[in-house]
Amino acid sequence: MPSPSVPATNEVRADVWLWAARFFKTRSLAKQAIDGGRIDVNDAGCKPAKALHVGDRLKITRGEERLEVEVLALSERRGPASVAQALYRETEASQLARDAMREQRRLIGANAPAGRPDKQDRRELRRLKGSS
Repeated sequence: MPSPSVPATNEVRADVWLWAARFFKTRSLAKQAIDGGRIDVNDAGCKPAKALHVGDRLKITRGEERLEVEVLALSERRGPASVAQALYRETEASQLARDAMREQRRLIGANAPAGRPDKQDRRELRRLKGSS
């Protein structure tokens, strides 16, 4: 007989699982992301009360970050990060895409100016803008 503190379930609400897996800080933020269309389950839309099962594939968009994960385990309780990471597995394609985006952002940031423009930079900006 299972203990009363850990219910044996084979499905969990999508917003609860996203919160328990630590994709969002609060269940309310997870619900807002789902309502905003930033979460897809098995290549279809999702509602906060959608039942997730082991083996489901989720596409999660957080800002510029896009993740594709497979549900490995279900949990209704938020635990330590090490336990939360055991609830899902990120796909190989998703990892490669995130690494490529990270490298692209790093390269773009390397070309950015390092602070306020000095006198020479201001003159160059004025020349480019066409003012005297």
